Amino acid sequence: MKNITVFCGSNSGFRAEYAEAARTLARIFVRENIGLVYGGGKVGLMGVIADEVMRAGGRVVGIIPESLERKEVGHRDVTELKVVGSMHERKALMAEMADGFIAMPGGIGTFEEFFEILTWAQLGFHDKPCAVLNVAGYYDGLLALCDNAVREGFLRSAHRQLIIEDADPEILLEKMRRLKPPPVEKWLDRGDL
Repeated sequence: MKNITVFCGSNSGFRAEYAEAARTLARIFVRENIGLVYGGGKVGLMGVIADEVMRAGGRVVGIIPESLERKEVGHRDVTELKVVGSMHERKALMAEMADGFIAMPGGIGTFEEFFEILTWAQLGFHDKPCAVLNVAGYYDGLLALCDNAVREGFLRSAHRQLIIEDADPEILLEKMRRLKPPPVEKWLDRGDL
């Protein structure tokens, strides 16, 4: 993997573990010669991971819409900051540049970006690994929701398995390298057609 897109919060959260996990992931990226592609902000976990990759001598491409450049404080000290016209352009460019995707702790925007890219995998638009770095159990509830969707018949087990998960950044990256999401068909209830 040459580049990984990391979705994460424009806030840092209340636990020190979140920022420490971002720094650890950043150092691993630099050691493994993996470029960071991210939302382009200078604040929150976005700023933490970008700053650490840059401090350690790595490559960072930030992609931020014009409308968010002021709110998320566009990070001018990264390798390259791309300012785009819309969130749609941001997500499309992040997807195009990445060989894989990691969701770190974040809010609604992080969830939306991760689930959109996961939906694209489910639909067969890409076969890149999609992962959550489950720092301090942050994503336990979200993963339980996905498991419940399987139990209740709204999500195929094969689609649930598209979500690679681990709390350890090293192990997560190894899982991403080893696993190529299997081709899965979109689940349609033929009775609904």
